[in-house]
Amino acid sequence: MDLAGKKIVLGLSGGVACYKAAELTRALSKAGATVQVVMTEAATHFITPVTMQALSGLPVVTNQWDARIANNMPHIDLTRGVDAIVIAPCSADFMFKLAHGACDDLLSTLCVARPTYLPLLVAPAMNVEMWQNPATQRNVAQLRADGIQILGPDAGEQACGETGMGRMLEPEQLVEEIIASFQPKSLAGKCVLVTAGPTFEPIDPVRGITNLSSGKMGYAIARAAREAGAEVTLVSGPTALSAPFGVHRVNVQTAEQMHDVVMSRVATQDLFIAVAAVADWRVRNVAAQKIKKTAESRTPSLEFDENVDILAAVAALDKKPYCVGFAAESENLLAYGEAKRRKKNIPLLVGNIGHQTFGQDENELILFDDNGHTPLPFADKQTLARQLIGEIAQRLARNALHAIS
Repeated sequence: MDLAGKKIVLGLSGGVACYKAAELTRALSKAGATVQVVMTEAATHFITPVTMQALSGLPVVTNQWDARIANNMPHIDLTRGVDAIVIAPCSADFMFKLAHGACDDLLSTLCVARPTYLPLLVAPAMNVEMWQNPATQRNVAQLRADGIQILGPDAGEQACGETGMGRMLEPEQLVEEIIASFQPKSLAGKCVLVTAGPTFEPIDPVRGITNLSSGKMGYAIARAAREAGAEVTLVSGPTALSAPFGVHRVNVQTAEQMHDVVMSRVATQDLFIAVAAVADWRVRNVAAQKIKKTAESRTPSLEFDENVDILAAVAALDKKPYCVGFAAESENLLAYGEAKRRKKNIPLLVGNIGHQTFGQDENELILFDDNGHTPLPFADKQTLARQLIGEIAQRLARNALHAIS
């Protein structure tokens, strides 16, 4: 329920992508938002107000002179007490209206009449040639200059049969963007590298050694960092999770592969968050073929080499990002967590009891730093991830002030 309590005006302008607005309305409602739909006359040619009313649970408004509005001023009343206006789809024509302050229908008028603090987000949807047209790009530049957030568009096959930039983002992507718009941009301009998930150390071509990490906490942190305005790279071991929208994911399997990817990218990062449950050892004598049980030897003899400690390697660099580590313990978290932080020489370590959280949607964390330890009480992992990103952002800000002074 990332949008619980939020009130959103969803505006539909004319375009085939209006069909996506139906699913967007459902998704916003499932996320906890109240959705008031406003449609242009052109939009009603692509999807009916009846459909949108059924999905939103509120009467759809299409007319500036709607008598259902007590004072007959829907352009004023509909924008008061709401948290955001989202135009999806936003046609080339409607972008022109917004860029030039046109007020020739209800939707354009309420956008101009909105309070200055009320966010306006638009999801462009049009043919590739229309999107690339210099006039459209001038209007896009003006909208950005006016503080209007542009969501997309994406590239791909279009309803007209052509392919290129101009497709409206999918409903689930738009929901992610809308959720992110409400989060503080405490990491704006920062580059963040996150590791997540387990690693898998081969024994033979079909077997290996791994652990119970699902990757959920690391993926939640990557999502929260992106919501906070950062450019996020996620280095992930094998998981069943989809990459958070807007996060660049690099897939790896072994601890060595994860180490190599991290070390190749870390020099350009402001923040490194090592969440992955990395194997401490790898098999030295990996079999070229599947190991078979035989009458003579039913138990294979495995030899091990120690893997490089990725977090310690990053923390030892002369030019290193701010380093955050994770410790998944099975007992004595307070003692082991602080000892691990000092051993790895990092400013912040996040501890939890691993077997109680692997694969679960909830967690509880303890933050260890030079000032002692701070608990983050039991909550869903996305909530904890946002709290953690807020804690990290505060520490980065303090470090920046100390560096200046």
